[in-house]
Formats: sequence, C-alpha cells, structure tokens
Amino acid sequence: MTHKLAYSLAMALAAATLPVATSAQTAPAPVGAQSEDARLTAFLDAEFATWVKTQPQLATRLGIKQGGDRWNDNSDEAARAEVEWRKASAARMQAQFDRAKLSPAAQVHYDIWALEAERAEVALANRLYRPPFYSRLYSAHSQLPDFLINTHSVADVVDLENYIARLKGMPAVLAGALERTQASQQAGINPPRFQLETIIEGSRRLTSGAPFAEGPDAALWADVKAKTAGLVSAGTLPQAEADALLAEARAAILALQPAYAAIIAWAEASLPTAPSGKVGALTLPGGLEYYERELKLVTTTDITAAEIHATGLAEVARIEAEQDALARQAGFADRHAFYAERKRLYPPRQYDDAARKEYLDTANAFVARTRKLLPDWFGELPAYGIEVVREPAFSEVAGGAAHASAPSPDGKRPARTYVHLVGTVPDPAAMYTLMCHEAVPGHNMQGDIQVRQQGGPRFRSVTGYVSFGEGWALYAEAVCKEMGAYPDIAADFMRLDAELFRAARLVVDTGIHALGWTEDEAVTYMNTTGRQPIERARSEVRRYITLPGQATGYKIGMLKIMELRARAERTLGAKFDVKGFHDLLIASGSQPLSILERRVDEWIAQVASGRAVS
Repeated sequence: MTHKLAYSLAMALAAATLPVATSAQTAPAPVGAQSEDARLTAFLDAEFATWVKTQPQLATRLGIKQGGDRWNDNSDEAARAEVEWRKASAARMQAQFDRAKLSPAAQVHYDIWALEAERAEVALANRLYRPPFYSRLYSAHSQLPDFLINTHSVADVVDLENYIARLKGMPAVLAGALERTQASQQAGINPPRFQLETIIEGSRRLTSGAPFAEGPDAALWADVKAKTAGLVSAGTLPQAEADALLAEARAAILALQPAYAAIIAWAEASLPTAPSGKVGALTLPGGLEYYERELKLVTTTDITAAEIHATGLAEVARIEAEQDALARQAGFADRHAFYAERKRLYPPRQYDDAARKEYLDTANAFVARTRKLLPDWFGELPAYGIEVVREPAFSEVAGGAAHASAPSPDGKRPARTYVHLVGTVPDPAAMYTLMCHEAVPGHNMQGDIQVRQQGGPRFRSVTGYVSFGEGWALYAEAVCKEMGAYPDIAADFMRLDAELFRAARLVVDTGIHALGWTEDEAVTYMNTTGRQPIERARSEVRRYITLPGQATGYKIGMLKIMELRARAERTLGAKFDVKGFHDLLIASGSQPLSILERRVDEWIAQVASGRAVS
C-alpha cells in the first residue's frame, strides 16, 4: 500500500511530531557517532522524499495533498525502475557512510534501508506471480474503491477535487491491472475459480444501485455524497459549487461501468479453464521456488517450508495440551467437553442488526478498558483514537478476516479495526482475543506509535514486516492475559483457540504450497484441527491460496518474540523490566526478525552491565 509524497516531506510528516519513548533504545552514542547519525538521517530522509514522490497513495496516507489526484504507477516498467533506484540509493549510502561509525540505533536504519533494496529485487522476481486480481485480500477491483472510501479523507475542496480526479483515473488503473493479470495468465499463472467468482460478484455490487440504476446508492456514490455534504455543513463549500462537483463525480462514477464490465467479461471468460481443487504454488511453473522466496520475504528469516510445517504440527500439539489443562481447571474433562459446552450455550445463529450493534458496542468498550491497563506494561502508549467498525459492504464476506488500519500521522483519521458482520455469529468469548490482536495492544496501537515516530529517518514510520507486525499482534494476545484483560476462563480458552488457529496456519499454508494439498484437504484440517467454522475455514484457506506465505508470519514472529523475551528474563533476572522490553519492540518501528534479535541482545547486555538505557 504505497503512493505519493508532497510539498515537503518535512511538512508531510510534520504531523507526526509526537516523540517516541526512548527508554528502550540503546545507550547514547558518542558525539562523533551522533553527528554521523544526524548525517545519515538527513541522507535517508532526502532519499525517502524522492521515493515518496512516486507513491501518491502513500502520500495521501501520510496526510500530504500533493499528488492526491493520482494513483500509483503499478506498471512493470515502474516496478523495475523502483528496484534500480533502491539499489542505487543503497549504493550511495554505503559509499557515503562508514557503518562502524554509526550508533547501534543508526546501524539499524542503515541495515534496513540496504535490506529494502534486496527485498525489492526479490519481490520483482515474484511479480509475475502476483497479478493485481489474484489476491483474496488485495484484488484491484475492490482495493481502489476501498482506498477512496477509507483512506482518501476530504477535509476541504482540494481533497474533494482530488477524490473526483482519482475517480476519473480509475478506469485506466483497472485496465492496466487487467493487462498485468492477463500477462500472468499467459505465463500459466491463473486466478483460481473461486477468486474469479469473487471478482465478478464484487464488481457487480460496486456498479449496482444509484447512479447506475434504481436502488440504494452504490458505495462510491454514497461516499462522495457524504463527504461533500460534510464540507457543505461545515460552511467550507457553497451548495451550488457542491452540486457542480457532485455532478462531476456522478459522471466519473458512471464511467466506471465499462471498466468493471470489462473485468466481469474477462473473469467470466476465464471461468471454464480456471483451476480449482489443487491450486497451490506447486501447480505453477517454478512455483516452489516462488513460494520459498515468499517465505523469505514474509518471515525475514531463512526458515524453510519443511521447518515451518514441522513447527506448526508441534505448536498444535502444545496448544491442545494447554487447552485440556484449562478445561480441567474449569471443571470439564478436556477441551472437547469445553467446546461442546460453549456450543450449547451459544448455538449457531446468523447476524442481524441487533447482533451487529451488540458486537461493535462490546468490542469498542473492551478496547477502551484495555487501554487503561497499558501503563503498567508499556512506557510508550497510543495517543490517537481507536475504533472498531464494520467492514464495507462491497468487501464484506461471511467468515472474512478482521483487519486493522493505522491512524493518519496527525490523528485526524483514527486507527480502525474492521470486522465482518455477516454469516454466523462467533462465540462471544472469541471477540476479546481478536480485539487484543487487531486493536490494543496489537495492530492499532502499533500503528499509532509508528506513525508518530520522530528522531530517526522518516522511512521507518511506514516500513513494515509481516513477521514483526503480525508476530507482535499475536504476542499481544498473550500480553492481554498477563494484563488481566480477559474477563473469564472462557475468554482465555478462546485465546488459546485463536493461537491454535495460527499454529494450524503454518501447517495449512505449507501443506497447500509445498506439499500439494488440495483446497478441500486444507479446509478440512482448518475446520477439524484449527477449529474454524466451515465458512471461515474456507475463507481462510482461499486467502492462503492467493497470498502464499503471508499467514506464516504470525506464529513465526510470535515465537521469535517469546524466545527473545525468555532469553531476556533468564539473563537479566530481577533486572528484567517488561515495560522496557515492550518499548524496545514497539517504540522503534517494524523491523526484520534478524535485526530485532540483534537489538534485544544489545539491550540485554546494556541492562546487565548497568549502563543507562536511553
């Protein structure tokens, strides 16, 4: 999710000027190193500013207006140019700076900037395997309207004009995405049948209703009307001018119909030969090598598919044993008896408006209560709003995975957790773990802290790694237990249920892509061992099929964090400070697991020696 920069990067990220906690960082560097650190930061900020000018959507996320009327250039030519630029930038850095003269903290920035050039090259090698309509989570047909609705804020007339300009630009972007996807098809990389069906259904929904036909407003039309009305009610846009802009927006939205019709026609034509059943990486030309590259990108380690599969099986066995022990503590024979009691108490039912309201009210109240527990466990705290909201109708599916978005750097757009509220209502005790993962102290809190970072290079506020971010969020579920956030044994049992689900992901993802499992085999394992309802199990498996490796980052990252914490506690004994450890992890931005391990070891040595931690 990237896009463009603006007036000045300083202005762009000036909104993110709240200081990050420094209690968990390394000791003060010598004066010479401080001077060299400042020079490196200035260099990296200048490089980042140059890069962001090619990323208009990232600029919008950062609150920058310049470029707000354009979409990213997602062509193959632009992708190759970015890799060459990143390699040249890393080479410039290495020529101008002696890494040994930098402080430990600055060495992290240096290493990550160099690593990003290497990762960009790996991603380019996998580009053909990642056509824009292939991913269950990030398909172009839904990602573009999602960006306009949930990220492109409209605070003034310029924002509204930019919004309309982006509406006008959507047909060309969709056409380019379709061209790229067709090129992948010609190379033998075809979207699975279920993904094509999702694209057809979603595209029809996006072009149904007003202004396309009679009925409720289509998602984009409802959104632009609401954002325009907000400016009128605020007195910043005269009604006559608003009417003219809405007419322009309406025409732009109507012009989307041919673009989506072309997508639907392509998807329908592709259905007869679309793969189904066995649809993992092994079915693609060079697929196993592609999958191993994806695992390297996701986990930021050299762990193999076979090792991940074995780890998943071992974790499943460990967690089931813990569930049995907790069930016996609650007076049941084993985990199966506990699950049966939960099913008796909360038999399956479908969401209705009352159930949706109850879920959102309870979730938001739990997040608010959990925030109050944070000061005993963290020095660095979230500063902006955090809210739990329903997934937009055009992307909401039964069993869909919740997801989080960070706040804008100035906090005007709060952090949000999106939940799918259609299909079967889950066990209410499962909601608490989900909120710890997505909201506090998980993704929303992490995103809040990251966008407010200062003192280091700007690029660290937007660079993310799946194994770190998702590993942190899964670790956050366990921290909630330590904090006393879970209200009862049922909630703690469902915490283990959620961890079991993530362990099962290791088994299923590698099963699909490295061992040749079929979709149904994976669904069965996720349903029986991963304990997911059948609709959720299928939704999850389809996500793994179209986003290979991503689901492995959760447990691999959590296991590394737990390993590092155990090492710190064992080595430091009474000197171990959990707030310092947590701030070390969360207050300095996302990072590869190899760099995280190095930093924790440095912190342990620093605390053990009695040197001041700053």
